[in-house]
Amino acid sequence: MHPRGWVGGFSDPGAGAHPGYLDKRRLLAVFLGVSGVPSEARATMERMTESTPVIEVRDFTMRFGSATVVDGLSFDVHSGETFGLLGANGSGKTTTVRALLGIYTPTAGRLLVHGRPFDPAADYALGYLPEERGLYRKEKVLDVMTYFGQLKGMERSHAAGWSQSYLERVGLADKASTKLTTLSGGQQQKVQLGVTIMNNPSLLILDEPTKGFDPVNRRLLLDLVEEQRAAGATVVIITHQMEEVERLCDRVLLLKDGHAEAYGTVSEVQDAYGTGIVRLHYAGSLPEPRGWRPVTAERNYAELELDEGTDPQAVLRELLDAGVEVRTFDASRLSMEQVFLKVYGHASDEGVAA
Repeated sequence: MHPRGWVGGFSDPGAGAHPGYLDKRRLLAVFLGVSGVPSEARATMERMTESTPVIEVRDFTMRFGSATVVDGLSFDVHSGETFGLLGANGSGKTTTVRALLGIYTPTAGRLLVHGRPFDPAADYALGYLPEERGLYRKEKVLDVMTYFGQLKGMERSHAAGWSQSYLERVGLADKASTKLTTLSGGQQQKVQLGVTIMNNPSLLILDEPTKGFDPVNRRLLLDLVEEQRAAGATVVIITHQMEEVERLCDRVLLLKDGHAEAYGTVSEVQDAYGTGIVRLHYAGSLPEPRGWRPVTAERNYAELELDEGTDPQAVLRELLDAGVEVRTFDASRLSMEQVFLKVYGHASDEGVAA
């Protein structure tokens, strides 16, 4: 196996537009989390306080030719949090991560990991799961995982034992001696996630980690991510699954056309786009709205968005007075899915990747 084979499947959407913007060897080094921390780098990290952002992005701009993909973006990711980087395809999410990791050269701005530009040779114990699968597909599963574990500084026996235990955890123990090329896409994604979290990285960046998974396997992989967070890792997750955001994330950044549309805690972002939502199962006919409007209206089920200052209990009384048979009534914030739809308001272009 040779490291050059790992990066061969990555696309180069702006080839020629920005000389050297896609550094494939660097991408491999980022994925591996090459071990061997220089003493001076380790000493610098040990002096870091919890108030120092793990990731700091300031005034980041990225252009490919005449196209501006990201424009003047700034945000922080703090130690120990799970941070959601959200947005439709083409909004600049993956571009931002690749510039942060030195895979793309930014047009302008500052992107720092632990207070300095990211350098794979300094090893900040980072695990990166790209959206594209990138493993040696003609090799056996256990051999591939053991190989990557050794490149991360693990002893061969430790890497093999860890890999075997992980495969058992994710239901792939019977695939240990199987070539990757024969696995399904979801099975390959499980293997790649295992490689990403090997050796317990302190910073995880996961690009669409559960893409294509059924609900059972999605929950399994989210449990694995939560375990890493509970062990002290900082997690950045790029996802279109808004229920994952509500379950996992402390804070989020919602990108639209390369700009920060919303930034803050999940509850702050929800509150910024609506004061509240009522979900109810009912029988009968809803009255004319006063202080609320239906955002979802189906047979026997509705979601009502409340105007600012509207008391949910007043809405309940109004419904009962109108003769509506209320079977369930739940008042809460707007869901992140509803926030996402408010921001975009139309189907995103699934053919654009960023």
